[in-house]
Amino acid sequence: MAPKTEKQVVRKHEKFEYEFLGVFGAAFISGFLGPILYAMAFACNDISGCPAPSLLHPKSLDLEVLKREVGWPGVRGLLTWDVMAKTLGLYLLSGILYRILPATETTGTELRNGGRLKYRFNAFSSTMFTLAICAAGTIAQGADFPLWTFLTDNYIQFLTANIVISYALATFVYVRSFSVKPGNAELRELAAGGVSGNILYDWFIGRELNPRITLPFFGEIDIKEFMELRPGMMNYILLNCAFIAKQYRQYGYVTDSIVFVVAIQTFYVLDGQFMEPAIMTTMDITTDGFGFMLSFGDLVWVPFLYTQQARYLATHPLVLGPWGLAGVGAVLAAAYAIFRLSNSQKNIFRTNPNDPRVSHLKYIETKAGTRLLISGWWGIARHINYFGDWMQAWPYSLPTGLAGYTILSATTKSAVEGATVMLDGRQVVPGEAKGWGMIFTYMYVLYFAILLMHRDRRDDEKCAKKYGEDWEKYKKIVRWRIIPYIY
Repeated sequence: MAPKTEKQVVRKHEKFEYEFLGVFGAAFISGFLGPILYAMAFACNDISGCPAPSLLHPKSLDLEVLKREVGWPGVRGLLTWDVMAKTLGLYLLSGILYRILPATETTGTELRNGGRLKYRFNAFSSTMFTLAICAAGTIAQGADFPLWTFLTDNYIQFLTANIVISYALATFVYVRSFSVKPGNAELRELAAGGVSGNILYDWFIGRELNPRITLPFFGEIDIKEFMELRPGMMNYILLNCAFIAKQYRQYGYVTDSIVFVVAIQTFYVLDGQFMEPAIMTTMDITTDGFGFMLSFGDLVWVPFLYTQQARYLATHPLVLGPWGLAGVGAVLAAAYAIFRLSNSQKNIFRTNPNDPRVSHLKYIETKAGTRLLISGWWGIARHINYFGDWMQAWPYSLPTGLAGYTILSATTKSAVEGATVMLDGRQVVPGEAKGWGMIFTYMYVLYFAILLMHRDRRDDEKCAKKYGEDWEKYKKIVRWRIIPYIY
């Protein structure tokens, strides 16, 4: 059979189906996610409080006062050449480790053109190698290890540098996608969902499915797979570790809350990297093109939004104690069990439905030849694994409690009751900010819920087209989408 051309793929869609509310959604996300992260970085700070005191009294808000409270550096101060160079250095290190460390090589799933791309996996060993260097540096220089101070002292500039890189990368792959030719030997092809013809939307969603580039020494690099689990995830861990070091520099000790948060988030990253080959069957790799959505998400949104809890605890240390740790640990254990056991049950059933562990499960035989489980974990909710995944987000935020604090200057004459005192004499108190800080520390839980609901909707549309009446029958039996008896 002759391979399909890109034009044939486009013609299959008589009416192009937009994602993320189409062009409007693409424009909103592209233009406002960056400012949202800036707002979070400035509004919840280590200078005046979280939120900044003036934000608690919007009617009397004075812009000049607010600028002082948030440490506004001016537009030119948002990025420096030094920080940009060092940020690119971290990306370079990631690329070098990708090339020189031992790796597992495999082929991806079959493409529309019938070919299969080769992939090189060593994200886990790359991260462990980097962390080993950081551990040695920390042993030698303590909390003043230069990488830790660089990340926290230049947090805003580091954020800006990664935003610039994400925009530049999205633009590069978009422009380069126009060199894709039908039947090319490199197996390059366009993403079916990224050829709407609208420049903004296609740039956002990703026009080329698996953009690759060949560089001296580094060889061929699959840009999408590389960015998915390497620079952003590495920065995720490094930022968290830097915040632990910052807490120590500010207080002279490290609390159980920040250790717990950083430990479970590090496990989350390492678990994903250890299982790196599993990414080959995800929608990100098989379906979505690589554009601004994934570029910004991988390099900016994940490392900077997901580390808000550690960033908060670095300035407002909270002690959970044995019972507190047991509580959040129990939530995490239950969530992880639901996530892993449900996924394992599905994978075993797909591989060998006669396996004794799943042979008793009930299912619907569809006209498409696929079996849809209607008992066991998958009889509880259509995406019970999403429920477990979302539950795992809560232990990230719960250690921050009723978040919110105000920072009193070192010149405050007497100690305030309930204050935590920094080594420089400043006092951190909940004050009237108590509870308002949850806007920042619990945003990840809200965002993740929205993300999973959107994924569920996309999957529902996909399955409705694939299974037709069988899918409607299935939904009448398994009524709940993600959360049993609620949603």
